[in-house]
Amino acid sequence: MLSTRAPAKINLTLHILGRRADGYHELESLVAFSGAGDTLAFAPGPALSLEIAGPTGAAAGAGDDNLVLRAARNLAARIEGLKLGAFRLAKRLPVAAGIGGGSSDAAAALRLLAHANGLDLQDSRLQEAARVTGADVPVCLAGRARMMRGAGESLGPLLRLPLLPAVLINPGVPVETRPVFERLGLQPGERVGGASHPEIGPAASAAELLALLARGRNDLEDPACLQAPVIVDVLAVLRAARGCKLARMSGSGATCFAIFATPQAAATTARAIKTRRPEWWVKTAALR
Repeated sequence: MLSTRAPAKINLTLHILGRRADGYHELESLVAFSGAGDTLAFAPGPALSLEIAGPTGAAAGAGDDNLVLRAARNLAARIEGLKLGAFRLAKRLPVAAGIGGGSSDAAAALRLLAHANGLDLQDSRLQEAARVTGADVPVCLAGRARMMRGAGESLGPLLRLPLLPAVLINPGVPVETRPVFERLGLQPGERVGGASHPEIGPAASAAELLALLARGRNDLEDPACLQAPVIVDVLAVLRAARGCKLARMSGSGATCFAIFATPQAAATTARAIKTRRPEWWVKTAALR
């Protein structure tokens, strides 16, 4: 039995540059990952299967459309005789939440299959399977901070970010990605203006990185707030917290994050918010 983590993906920035002729939106995003998330286990066997458990497992969908199974089938279509087997997913991350839970699960499946079949993670067939499975799957393969561009297929080098103590909040409202992008109203081939993405160096200090992040933005935040107004409340709570350095929405929502100076400040804020809003999913995280 092999197992691996499938950590939450956090878009520290998300700039929309326009919409390509093929209909996909072109973006620039600095992506980081939490220290915890879902867990995926794999036992080689004669048939491909998936069992899902965990507090958010019921919302994950156990059918053939689950990204774990889709990723496995996409890799098997590219490698004759690929050793498959049974997956067991312990689902803890909220679903349709803007933190790439399903994509991270799919990437975890590809890592486990690579290990079981003696494949390198840079194998072109593995990378192609990730791309066709979902736009966020390639960046989740390594699970390390880096820039993501294009429609998710163009990845920058791995970045060693300073530790960013954070609080993650999801208000329990699933937000579908497609309607959020549609609210931008961009036509194929249309470009948008806006400040360019700040250059993120490989050895920025925490203070330098926060200053750069403050110059960035999430262009999906406004349309997501129109779709799910509770996001406005989440951001207001985080921005009012003592010691909050930066608060922003991740991905297409509704999960939001706040970065703090110390893990202790993040933990204090998380405890206070959990007490006042017990219906919200509230977690501390170390983003890196």
